[in-house]
Amino acid sequence: MSSPEIGAGAAPVVQKEHPIEYRRVYVWELPVRFYHWINAVALVMLCVTGYLIGAPIRAFYAAEAWQQYWFGWIRFLHFVSAFVYVFNFLARLYWGFVGNKYAKWNNFFPLTRRQRDEIVDVIKTDVLQTRMHGTISTGHNALAALIYFFTFLVFCFQTITGFALYSSMSNSWLPRMFVWIVPLMGGEFAVRFWHHLFLWFFVCFTIVHVYLAFYHDYIEGRGTISSIVGGWKFEREKE
Repeated sequence: MSSPEIGAGAAPVVQKEHPIEYRRVYVWELPVRFYHWINAVALVMLCVTGYLIGAPIRAFYAAEAWQQYWFGWIRFLHFVSAFVYVFNFLARLYWGFVGNKYAKWNNFFPLTRRQRDEIVDVIKTDVLQTRMHGTISTGHNALAALIYFFTFLVFCFQTITGFALYSSMSNSWLPRMFVWIVPLMGGEFAVRFWHHLFLWFFVCFTIVHVYLAFYHDYIEGRGTISSIVGGWKFEREKE
């Protein structure tokens, strides 16, 4: 039996789409969120003060230089931020072993076939933009996690070279542990050059990181930005 035709005065039949169901997933635990924001503040302070140390600006004051201490405060803030950054990272290192599955250290290494395929997929989607939609990960996607791992390596390099530079003006045991780095790298000038050069790695990383966070929040609509404040993301229910 054929279906009746729609008459001229009849309204067309509109099929209602089923709404997409999402569920809340607790992704970023409180220690991870604390680490992120402490790390963000310390990193900005390190970049700003580090740049000023490498290329100090003129300070036009009526007082003599010996009566001022603005550059001393710049150095002090740099040193304090460095210590905060180091111990904050050590806390995150510990949490990588005891935290939930999204905080584990195995997420940062592309050890499985799925992770390697996801790296290629994210490059096609986010970088080359040859695909409209890529794989949506609840935690870090595999490419972001791998970049974070390289960021940790650069951070370790900055820590070693920074304490090596500090060792010449400090009697504390922590900086003095790295005094041998200066002759190994060919002198203080070379250490300072590489330490300052990798500052720009963190500047570029911060710009790209903030952009991609807002990009994924807009494209995916799953609470990427708010998750680093409250810890929750939204995951699509399996059909």
